[in-house]
Parts: sequence; structure tokens; C-alpha cells
Amino acid sequence: MRDYKTETANRVEFIKGIVKSAKASGIVYGNSGGKDSALVGILCKMACENTLGVIMPCASKRNYESDKQDAETKAALFGIATRTVDLTDVRSGLEQAMAETIISDTALANIAPRLRMTTLYTIAASENMLVAGTSNRSEAYMGYFTKFGDGACDFNPIADLTVTEIYEFLAHLNAPAEIIKKTPSGGLFEGQTDESEMGITYAAIDEFLLHGTASVADRAIIDRFHSVSEHKRKMPRTLV
Repeated sequence: MRDYKTETANRVEFIKGIVKSAKASGIVYGNSGGKDSALVGILCKMACENTLGVIMPCASKRNYESDKQDAETKAALFGIATRTVDLTDVRSGLEQAMAETIISDTALANIAPRLRMTTLYTIAASENMLVAGTSNRSEAYMGYFTKFGDGACDFNPIADLTVTEIYEFLAHLNAPAEIIKKTPSGGLFEGQTDESEMGITYAAIDEFLLHGTASVADRAIIDRFHSVSEHKRKMPRTLV
């Protein structure tokens, strides 16, 4: 297990350095009520008093209920400022404006993360803030994030941590149990969970990433997801 006391100090100094070098006035991040945003919010608040967590419900019923409640609980516990921007009507407006396009289920699910990132960058640009990313190592390896959506940011203080390590880190920081025990989900549509969508548990993914071991079936899933998502982990291709 990592030395999370040292990890905390190192990551806080990293964030302070990023903010100082950018001459930024603060940090903004998406406060989804989940484990990743919880850890990012706590670390950013430790490093920068002017840290803002934005709650951005978008169509999914869960966004308005457990996600919002967990986001508010975590923010209150750690003294993090919050702001709510409801994106449901914005998404509906975009769908209506694209009436000539038959939007696929995947494309529709990816609208919310991109609208959320647009929201965060609008706030950041208006208030001289940096956007903190909330994607973890497990998601990055599997490509389980939206390109130019939740995969976009100015800096990411948890990018090297697996889901297993995120949970350990949160326990070290005494985060609310309901957030640690919460089933991972992007809340992109009703009933959606990360593990059911990928067909594999985070525990199995992390076992491979941390120890290099996996069952034949799990390794096949991991390799397939990693291969087809390679483009997400690279900058756009150019001629030179």
C-alpha cells in the first residue's frame, strides 16, 4: 500500500506549483459525487482555498438525487464551495438543433461529459481558474472516458492512481463511507454502471495494472478496451 500521508503532501505541493506557475486565481472541477471527484476536490482544497466544485446534472435521474446529495455532502465536509449548473435543457436543445442527425446511443451518452467540460472551461476562463481533471489510471488504461469530455483538463492530480488506490486514499482522508462504497457510475443514463458497461470489475483491472495478473477472459476484455481506445490517449494526429 502507498504511503498516503506522503502522497497527500506531494500532491498538494504539485497542485500549488501548477496554480502558481499559471498565475491562476483558483481551481474548478466537476463535483459528480463520486470517488474520483471527491479525492480531487479534497486535494485541490488543501492546496488552494479558492477551489470550486461544480455539480452538473444532465438528464439522468441519478444526477438529481444520490449524485447531487453525495456531492453536497462531500463539499460541506471538506469546506469546498459548490455551484450547480443544470445541463438537461442544454442537452435537449442540442438534440433538437441536430434534428437532421440520427444520434447514436454512444454519441448521446457522450454529450453530457462534453457539455460539463464546456461548462468548467467557461467558468475557468471567466474567473481565472484552472480545470482539474478527475480521471484515474484504471479508466485511462481502458479508455473509459469521453474524449474532449471528462478526459480534458489543465492538470490531473490522480491520473496515476488506480481505482483501488483511490479508495485507499479516500479512506486515509476520512471521506464519507457512502462515497467510498458507492457503485462507480458516470450517471450518463438510467441504470448505467461502469463495471456492467465494460463487462469487468475494477478489481480485476487493477489486479492486472498493479500485479500483471488476470484471467484469460479478463485479459481479453482489458486488451480489447485498451487497443480500441488508443486514440484517446494521444494528441490529435498531424502531418508533422
